[in-house]
Amino acid sequence: MKTILTAFALSLAIGQAAPLKVASLHPIVADLARQVGGANVEVIEILKPGGDVHHFEPAPKDIAAMRGSKLLLASGKELETYLDKLRDSLGASIKLVEVGEKVPSIPYACNHDHGEEGHNHGEFDPHWWHSAENMKRAARIVADEFAAADPANAAAYEAGAKAASKRFGELKVWAQKEIAKISRKDRKLVTAHAAFGYFCKEFGFEPISLLGIGRNDDADSKHVAETIAEIREHGIKAVFPEDQANPKVLAEIARSTGVKIGDPLIADGTAKTAHTFETMLAHNVRALVAALSETK
Repeated sequence: MKTILTAFALSLAIGQAAPLKVASLHPIVADLARQVGGANVEVIEILKPGGDVHHFEPAPKDIAAMRGSKLLLASGKELETYLDKLRDSLGASIKLVEVGEKVPSIPYACNHDHGEEGHNHGEFDPHWWHSAENMKRAARIVADEFAAADPANAAAYEAGAKAASKRFGELKVWAQKEIAKISRKDRKLVTAHAAFGYFCKEFGFEPISLLGIGRNDDADSKHVAETIAEIREHGIKAVFPEDQANPKVLAEIARSTGVKIGDPLIADGTAKTAHTFETMLAHNVRALVAALSETK
């Protein structure tokens, strides 16, 4: 009897292996890791909801929190400009995975010529997670990385990625039905920052942005005048600020044109109230439909 109990206890101990520990540098990527990994993964959020992805740099306490992780998940596409320095600090014990690197890139959607000194954000838009199709790709990438680090649970990670992809696909269908309430001629997305290129490509909007990628970029009077002219020419109904940045330039444009200011959109996926792909996309679609659709 004692032998049987010992064997049973041993089998339980084997079945209760410690979860794979991974750290994340973006809330949406952290949520994706939880969806794919389930109970087999422990996710340490380094950049938490409410943080600023464009100005965050890990502090010593953050680096300490990463220790012991097998993987460090970054958004990639040059969003985290500190990655090279972080690699040096962490050494080879943690594998750094830039989840967005294998997602097809698009140029950042800024419709003005800012000149050679206007921006230093790189050639491509780093906000890849505004697309359901990109999130499906990312789920497979994360599942593959988890399986390589923890082969015993590879099947579970594959199943987690498939389930997440199904949810993303269902959300895309919902978004398409909601956006159908907006006339095609009104599907012009005027924002301060060039953060919605992937969303616009997937859902059929024309992006019109005043500034670059970062929150502190400035628009000169020429860019403001060009946008005002475009709003008047196309009868654009609304302009949209972002949740963590409300530049005065949009208020100036609204005063000059009489166009309304829509509810703030979530640009960086770090809002305290919406920091998963599902909550971010749902918020943004509802804000756009409320401001741009014919039926209120």
